[in-house]
This record gives sequence, C-alpha cells and structure tokens, in this order.
Amino acid sequence: MGVNRRKFMKIAGVSVLGLGAVPAQVLAEDGLGFTISETLLHFFHKPAGTVAREALTAKRWGMAVNVRLLDDEMANACMEVCHRIHNVPKIDNPKHEVKWIWPDEFKHAFTSQEHEHIEEGLKKLPFLLMCNHCVNAPCCRVCPTQATFKRESDGIVLMDMHRCIGCRFCMAACPYGSRSFNWVDPRKYLKEEDENPEYPTRMKGVVEKCNFCAERLAKGKIPACVEICQEMAKKKGTEPPLVFGDVDDPDSELRQLLRSSYTLRRKPELGTSPNVFYVV
Repeated sequence: MGVNRRKFMKIAGVSVLGLGAVPAQVLAEDGLGFTISETLLHFFHKPAGTVAREALTAKRWGMAVNVRLLDDEMANACMEVCHRIHNVPKIDNPKHEVKWIWPDEFKHAFTSQEHEHIEEGLKKLPFLLMCNHCVNAPCCRVCPTQATFKRESDGIVLMDMHRCIGCRFCMAACPYGSRSFNWVDPRKYLKEEDENPEYPTRMKGVVEKCNFCAERLAKGKIPACVEICQEMAKKKGTEPPLVFGDVDDPDSELRQLLRSSYTLRRKPELGTSPNVFYVV
C-alpha cells in the first residue's frame, strides 16, 4: 500500500487524539496514500434510500445463542458454513489460524463470571463465540484508517479489508479476541473448487472477523450460521439454538426470547454493550 513510517505515525496520531472518525475523504485529500475501496466500503456504506427492496433491515441487529440447545454437531456446522462462504482459510498452524466463529468453554468465554460452584453441566456446553458487534465498539475508535467501522443504519461492526494497514490496533482494543490477523497469504490455503466467488478473498497483512453476514442480509437472507442451525434443529425436532433479530424492536423474535430467558453477555463490566446474548 506504500505507507511509510512517517505516514503511519501521522494517521495513528489522529486516532490517538480522538479524531479516528475523520471521513475517508479527508484522509485521501490529506495525501496519506489511502483510497476509498470501491468494493466492501461502497457496498456496506450504501446511502439511505439505496437499500435493495429484498434486504433485511433492523435498527440494531443482534443474536442470541441458546447454549442448552446447541450441541457440538451444530456448533461445528456453524463454523464450517461461515468459513466456507466467507473464504476463511483453514490453517493448521495455531499461530496463523484465522477464525470468524468458534466454539469454546464457559470458563474461557466468561472469565469474569466463572467460579468454583458453577453448574457442572454448563461447563461442558459449547459456547459459540464471534464478534459481538458492540454498541460501544472499542475497535472502531482506535482504527486509524476507518478500516473497521460501525454501520449507522443497523449497528453492525464491519471491516473494509482493502483499507486495513495491518497495525492491529483493533485487535489490541477488542477484549473478546474476535479478530484474526493474516500472518501468511490466506489465498494459498483456499482450494479453487471450495472458493466462494461471491465474497472477496483477502491478502497477507490484514485483519478480519465476523460481519453478521452483512452481504446475505443485503439479499434478504439471514446469517448462514443461523440458517444451518434452523435446518438442523428442524430435522432434530427441536427449537433452533440461534436466533437473529432486531434488538430495538420489542416485537421481534429476539426480544421475545430475551424477555423470557436469562441471558449472559461477555464481559459486560467493560461497557461495550455486546449485541450477542447467551441463553443459559
């Protein structure tokens, strides 16, 4: 991208001073060498009134994960379908691993709420983890190029990987470990027959994460992980463990579930206000 140390420090300084929300146009006019991506940035930043008729919309998208209904088979299916449609590489080296969604144990997911007297059954359940699409997302505040940003229309925290300069400020700011850095070229790990041509591949040196399937919402489809869980739950004759909906709509299925169930959010004491809830 041709960014030298002086230019990088200039941008980083803007972020530290609290001016990280400077419009992309200003960065371009300031001669810092950044251009507005004509792919993801334009797609995710569509002006009001240009949303496709079939698109699913909400004031604030959120998700609930009922861990008592989620088994290992469903959790693995969620990870597989998410990574496949988003061209997330499968890299065996754990130091280079890239993941958008993954199952983990309660003690790792809820470090501030784990204690010695917790229900034994809860310890063995798979907790499906991903980006929490926080209301007060610290990753957005620290990004010097606005490569990570929160969409005003529905609160989804998105990544324009074409603008990411690999500083990893967002990874340091995220308290949930929800972001991955491409230490190696991820395209080398994608099989041509498995690659999804409808979603862009990435390059070495950029950060990526879950995007609540924003590209599917634009086409009137629910997130892939929610869809696969609905299909599997129907075959099993159970309720789907994942519910996606508008947190700000009191009549949405998600809000009804949150009203009737006890839920947890990861590290609520930090004030980030995650939009992913766990029914326990």
